[in-house]
Amino acid sequence: MLGLIAKKVGMTQVFDAEGNLVPVTVIKVDANVVIAQRTIEKDGYAAVVIGVDDMKKSRVTKPYSGQFPENIAPKKRLREFRNFERECAVGDNLGVDLLDGCRFVDVVGVSKGKGFQGVIKRWGFSGGRASHGSKFHREPGSTGQCTSPGRSFKNIKMPGRMGRERVTVLNLKVVKIDVENRTIMVRGAVPGTNKGTVVVRAAVKK
Repeated sequence: MLGLIAKKVGMTQVFDAEGNLVPVTVIKVDANVVIAQRTIEKDGYAAVVIGVDDMKKSRVTKPYSGQFPENIAPKKRLREFRNFERECAVGDNLGVDLLDGCRFVDVVGVSKGKGFQGVIKRWGFSGGRASHGSKFHREPGSTGQCTSPGRSFKNIKMPGRMGRERVTVLNLKVVKIDVENRTIMVRGAVPGTNKGTVVVRAAVKK
């Protein structure tokens, strides 16, 4: 599975081959350094460990730095890709050209946090009438029975923390890959905030 660690930059719009204006999300891919390789003989599975963003020396602990080769600076973010479909060696720099030729990609990220929300925003409940005297506007309503078993079951849709969860968006169409500026432009919703870290991989269902 081909994949890279990237950063969501923002949105813009480009013209396609037919002259149509297409809204796109821009994802920037900095140099992804191969940190280690997992082998079936040693680890029981095949994978490649990739890292981005150098850490300050003052913030690196000895146990953390022990996983990096001597010629590679410790990285802030690491990601393991199993069954990597490209030959590479420890120390190689992988760029956006790795995904050149992919028409669709999957993007994994952490969604925006919404804080504590009620059932109408969190689950899409319709609520009651907004007219005078209804006494039921945005309340969740009944959550269980007063008789046996006399409790609410698990997974009842109730108010609570919303967002800031790992989200995978499948089959986003690649509109343009700019190797010179190290960016990928995709059409569709990319999870997370601007400048947030995401993982871009070749679509697994296409």
